[in-house]
Amino acid sequence: MTASKLDQLREMTTVVADTGDIEAVRRLKPVDCTTNPTLILKAVETPAYAHLVDEAISWGKKAGGGEKAVHAVCDRLAVTFGAELTKIVPGRVSTEVDADLSFDTQATIDKARAIISAYQQRDIERDRILIKIASTWEGIQAAKVLQAEGIDCNLTLLFALPQAVACADAKAFLISPFVGRILDWHVKAGGGPYTAETDPGVVSVKGIYAYYKAFGIKTVVMGASFRNTGEIEALAGCDRLTIGPGLLDELAGATGDLPRKLSPASSPQMASPGGSRIVLDEKAFRFAMNEDAMGTEKLAEGIRGFVKDLRGLRKLVAARLG
Repeated sequence: MTASKLDQLREMTTVVADTGDIEAVRRLKPVDCTTNPTLILKAVETPAYAHLVDEAISWGKKAGGGEKAVHAVCDRLAVTFGAELTKIVPGRVSTEVDADLSFDTQATIDKARAIISAYQQRDIERDRILIKIASTWEGIQAAKVLQAEGIDCNLTLLFALPQAVACADAKAFLISPFVGRILDWHVKAGGGPYTAETDPGVVSVKGIYAYYKAFGIKTVVMGASFRNTGEIEALAGCDRLTIGPGLLDELAGATGDLPRKLSPASSPQMASPGGSRIVLDEKAFRFAMNEDAMGTEKLAEGIRGFVKDLRGLRKLVAARLG
């Protein structure tokens, strides 16, 4: 009997669940799990997790009131869901730094240290956690400091090669280049129709993967934000892929051969001036991003979206604390 496409994918790629739904993770058995403010907000609004929310609210009421307590409860909820996920997945759980800190290097560092400390208070060591940070210049510099301290980071909202280059220079543990959102931008701009192979998001991740492998960069490439299984199949063999429960279910129910599309040995050399690694200081990074309309717009849009849901979570918590 032919293995499902999900089982075939697992033979060549580490499969990560992109969800805060604890039961979905239990059912789908990914190696790692990643969450964000949007997923945590959805999970908090799910009746099945009311007991986790109630515990955090009770803790928050004892801690006092006001905005500080609201933020503290939101942090506790993120760590609580993360802690539950560490009981299910054998690998890492990504927990996101508040998106409204995306342009504040020191505040990002402080928040990341606090998250790791909160996990350690629950006897969960840092080697089980990835601190998730938006791939702004400030976020990447925070990751550079954190990585030097032994706190591994997942650089998210990554849409363009300059971001990937800067993340590699910062020795980030992992990057999450977004596939589907890149496709969304190009379709909205009038591009297409696209096949799985010509999908601009797929092409972007392949380019980043090839650049990393060409120069022996250890940072893990984890494709994210998928719109369909075709994008996932076109990136089979990528270091990791983080996939929502719906698409994981589709892959689990699909049969047929799933050929490997990416591997270190077969990656083409990434074209760059003189065939050498790209060098970016802050000015060069900002200019390169400014030249990339898609990367600039999707990064800003992504931060706004996460901040909106973070505020939604804070509003919900404030009402409960009130």
